[in-house]
Amino acid sequence: MQSTVELSPQLLAESCAALMYERDLATRALGMVIDTIVPGEAVLSMIVSNVMIQGHDSCHGGYIFTLADSAFAFACNTYNAVTVGQACTIDYIAPAKLGDRLTATAKELSRGKRTGVYDVSIVNQRAELLATFRGRSYQVKGVLMDERELQSKTAEYLAKAQLKPS
Repeated sequence: MQSTVELSPQLLAESCAALMYERDLATRALGMVIDTIVPGEAVLSMIVSNVMIQGHDSCHGGYIFTLADSAFAFACNTYNAVTVGQACTIDYIAPAKLGDRLTATAKELSRGKRTGVYDVSIVNQRAELLATFRGRSYQVKGVLMDERELQSKTAEYLAKAQLKPS
């Protein structure tokens, strides 16, 4: 069913991200935050905590992968179409250490009717590249927000727009 409610691409991306973040217990449990969302792109960050440290005194690669995968998920779900990961790879370049702030920047390279390709770079607070990730997405049936939720977001947006000073 085609929606009759029309949000700007940016507001739609932000609304999808807010809803996904609310539902995404794993992302929140690891302390990840959304720094930036635009259509087809997402920037997420997290601090390496002591429970993320492995036997070589650096961040376990699984946590870095999870941060990259979450950024990928948020980027490919900015269009209100339920989209999942189909395949992904990661290359680790340098270690992350306890207390490092890791930032994953996901960017859409291509998006077709059902599939997409996204690259994610993971850097530390010194902008040193720690890993690169490539994800292939697949759009399944369904939407993140139904017609009622879209109308609610539109009403919120219009109410806020009227409160802005000229």
